[in-house]
Amino acid sequence: MDDSSDERALATMLAASGDAELAELFEARRLPLPSTAHDFFDVAAALLTDTAVDKTLTRLPAALLSALTDADGAGVDERARAALGALALIDANARPFDAVRSRLDALRVRTPAIPLDASPAPARADAAATAAAAERAFSAVASLTDVLLAASAAPLPRTGAGTVSVAERRRLVEDGAVVDVDELDDLLALGRDAALLGDVERAWTATGTAVDWLAEATSARWAAVARGFVAHLPLGLRTPLGGFVSPGAWAAAYPLDAEWPGQAAALLRRAIRWGILAEAAVEPAWTTDLREHGTPDLAELDAHLPPEVDRIYLQADLSAISPGPLAPKWEQRLRTMTVRETRAQASTYRFTVESLTTAVSAGESAQSLRAFLGELSLTGIPQPLDYLIETTAARHGLIRVSTDADSGRTVVRSPDPQVLATIGVDQALRPVGLVPHEGALVSRASRDAVYWSLVDARYPVVAVDEDDDVERVSRRVARSASTEQTAAERYARLIETLRSAHGPDADAAWLERELEQAVRARTSIDVVVRLPDGSARTFSLEATGIGGGRLRGLDRAADVERTLPLTSIVSVRHP
Repeated sequence: MDDSSDERALATMLAASGDAELAELFEARRLPLPSTAHDFFDVAAALLTDTAVDKTLTRLPAALLSALTDADGAGVDERARAALGALALIDANARPFDAVRSRLDALRVRTPAIPLDASPAPARADAAATAAAAERAFSAVASLTDVLLAASAAPLPRTGAGTVSVAERRRLVEDGAVVDVDELDDLLALGRDAALLGDVERAWTATGTAVDWLAEATSARWAAVARGFVAHLPLGLRTPLGGFVSPGAWAAAYPLDAEWPGQAAALLRRAIRWGILAEAAVEPAWTTDLREHGTPDLAELDAHLPPEVDRIYLQADLSAISPGPLAPKWEQRLRTMTVRETRAQASTYRFTVESLTTAVSAGESAQSLRAFLGELSLTGIPQPLDYLIETTAARHGLIRVSTDADSGRTVVRSPDPQVLATIGVDQALRPVGLVPHEGALVSRASRDAVYWSLVDARYPVVAVDEDDDVERVSRRVARSASTEQTAAERYARLIETLRSAHGPDADAAWLERELEQAVRARTSIDVVVRLPDGSARTFSLEATGIGGGRLRGLDRAADVERTLPLTSIVSVRHP
């Protein structure tokens, strides 16, 4: 099969595919199709270029590379055949296109067949390794919780390379959320795969899913991220049952990809950091079901995690001591009104003016704070803490942000004119455009935008509704994965263009395409023409032009220029 025959066969296959199949193909091949592509023949030609084929082969798992080396498609199982067909690497008879085969030969690939389920199971972790993995799992969940809370309070800016900005990385390390930059990068990747973090305007922001995740028990939070990690593993590491191949086979999963060894090492590091694997890639008991079926054994994990508590000790020095891991439903609220000083199985928190101001800004009151702490504390509320709550709440509300019902503008009010004057000249608040108006400040920005700008500038502000009642305000969250644009939506316009250009007579369209290419290349071709008496005659021509429904070419054997009607041409061959 020559290159032109390959293009024609692939174009025919593309035209017969459904819109969803085409969109998935374009997405999988990650190929920037030429702007001049207007029909399936153009797309087929683009998919079969050496560059496009090489790009796809380097991302192909070892088992699929092995299947491609089978000359006639015999012995290729249906799963491999479907995967290769979905990538447009084989024809309707499961034979690799010539361009694919030649690139395989050029790359000297002869990878032995490696069934996805044939790798030996990893060794079982002993008691010491299991305990260490459980401790890492517990610490990783706590660290990711800290990162999500930070992203909920203020989105984490990303650089052009996709990493968190240097200032944010330093802050998270100094606050004790993470130990180093590598841990932060791993946790961000894990959070992204579990749909807990999303990218909004080049910043990591907690999603709506993260809000629910934070309220779950430690083992449930661990499991959600572990499932997300497995679901986003590359195809060559996943099994048909939803699990993953033995870690010992990860390094060899993509033999043509020069970048794969580094990626495999990063994935292995994340698996160990999250407690999916123990050191040396051995397997703790709770991971066996995850590897085999995609669902971890939480009972086994719970047996190795420290038990959670639901009470704390409040101290007169404004500290709070948790005798064990505090249950998430309690800890998340406690964290909104304190600064955590130490994080361990027994953690320490501290109440400050700033932390209580933040809590009141978010909608807490002196009454709600006392009610919560009274229920949580084993020692009651010490007098110094009670006094701090009272004075902070009394001072708060000095600045109130609302929306004017008539104009729709945001209004900032305060009984203290000097406070408004200070806000009016604060350079940090310039983006929201506050201007004086009738003893207040007004802005065209939304109420929530103005409110969070004031919070970030550390003003004692509350958001109020139309009845002047304090209202709890949440930061923006990243959109969930379900609202992301799908492949079908991304390629809808291109597919529509291809469909409209595909007429009922594909043979005639292909014939004209071959003739146009021959004219552009000034190549010699054998043209079979149907004569008026029904007989066929072959002319060997050097194609010189096409137009007006006719082909012009120089017949060197007869030393004449011939003009042939396109409607009479039956086929074209390249000698």
